[in-house]
Amino acid sequence: MLFGMWDSVFFHLGPIPVDHLVVTEWAIIALVGIISFMATRKMQLIPTGLQNGFEAVILFTYDFFTQLMDEEHVAKKWAPLLTSFFLFILISNYSGLIPGAAHVQGFQPPTSNWNVTMTLAIITFFSVHIAGFSEHGGHYLHHFVSPSPLMLPLNLVEEVAHPLSLTVRLFGNIFGEEMVMAFLLFMAPFIIPTAIMGLSLLLGAIQAVVFTLLSASYIGAAAGKGH
Repeated sequence: MLFGMWDSVFFHLGPIPVDHLVVTEWAIIALVGIISFMATRKMQLIPTGLQNGFEAVILFTYDFFTQLMDEEHVAKKWAPLLTSFFLFILISNYSGLIPGAAHVQGFQPPTSNWNVTMTLAIITFFSVHIAGFSEHGGHYLHHFVSPSPLMLPLNLVEEVAHPLSLTVRLFGNIFGEEMVMAFLLFMAPFIIPTAIMGLSLLLGAIQAVVFTLLSASYIGAAAGKGH
């Protein structure tokens, strides 16, 4: 692995090479999908068990994003995407904490690869502008020349800076954490890595929250009344 990029091919899907990173992503997506399916396959009026926990998470995210975005209909429209972001990033970050993962190719966090974080950021970028046009129509374009047409270059730079900062922040933190863990594992195979695993759990959750919060704030700002 070099700078968060895997170069080994796991198998070929026709002429398309599929590397370990893609397989890991598929496994994480499948895990989230299975949990969602199990929680919703037998819906009851009075929820119990997994359905109860699943509904609690959905209600919490709806309320949370409504407060963050100030518009209930906007929050409900984008909460599924933002919640998916959080779950995917959280599980990806924690996948690197699986015992022995540092020595098994393909079981390192997908979020330690800049291609993955960039893809998530690009999805956020397009979601922001879709939300803006959806709420304001052609008037949304006015914010690019606000408060003056002279601000157009700076406003365009700001729009590009948002996904770039999301990409670098998530990739840098997770990739750097993996490098530190690998070094400490080499220096003290049992004592030090075990001691900082709790910190890694906390940092993994924080990075998932930060990415989701920033994405939600960008979407909320584009869809807000200020545009």
